[in-house]
Amino acid sequence: MHYHDLPCFNIRLDQNVLFVNIHHPPMNLMNMDLLLALQDLGVRCESDDAVKVVVFASDDPDFFIAHGDLNSMVGREGSPQPKGTELSFVHSTIDRFRTMSKVTIAKVAGAARGGGSEFALAMDMRFGVIGKSVFGQPEALLGIIPGAGGTQRLPHLIGKARALEMILGCADIDAQRAEQYGYLNRALPDSEIDDFVNTLAYRIASLPAKVLSAAKETVLKHSEMDLVSGMIEEEYLSTQLLYSVAAQKRMQLFLDNDGQNRDQEKTFDIFNKIFDGIN
Repeated sequence: MHYHDLPCFNIRLDQNVLFVNIHHPPMNLMNMDLLLALQDLGVRCESDDAVKVVVFASDDPDFFIAHGDLNSMVGREGSPQPKGTELSFVHSTIDRFRTMSKVTIAKVAGAARGGGSEFALAMDMRFGVIGKSVFGQPEALLGIIPGAGGTQRLPHLIGKARALEMILGCADIDAQRAEQYGYLNRALPDSEIDDFVNTLAYRIASLPAKVLSAAKETVLKHSEMDLVSGMIEEEYLSTQLLYSVAAQKRMQLFLDNDGQNRDQEKTFDIFNKIFDGIN
């Protein structure tokens, strides 16, 4: 299987570990280009016997995946689609990395907010860098709720109360807090994360493929039997809000305040401006 022709990534395969560095300037926004690339990548590596472990990182030191691209969300006209009975394109693309027999790992060294956080949450394991990694679900400030699995995966990982703290509090949490909450497996110093994650990935990849798939399948059955139904409900409710006047106003205000700008989004200030501007 080849991967060199895929856009949005720099990829190498070594000892049954597929190292995928997200490279989607200017700030790794989760837009249709990245989603299509993720879909293609997921289909390929799912059927590739040479791949046992997939490690996602970013070429951008400031952003893992910044968040969903608001340019594709503002100006919505008409009415949202009725509630579905199966996962949408966005959900199924991201969820493939949860359900595939390969072990998936996110190595986050920058910001992962909104859809970036939700993508990281779909991985089997997550690791962050002390002093660099931040995680957040600021959608409520924009008049919507997480719509790519956040309302479902967060409670599984960190519990209902802390999930609501992140979703409704809208504030970033740093790597150490994320480790404390159970969002991250570990928060590691910048000088240690590469060696730790690589050693872990190579160790896992040395195991028989059937061991990996059996272990992952049984753990998923134990912990996430109702996740798909929950994500379908999330998709429906999130889309209803997306078409609302309030959400469109907040998202337009975000863009008008120079949102989706690298320098602005290195801190959480741009999201606070939305809150201050509305209130």
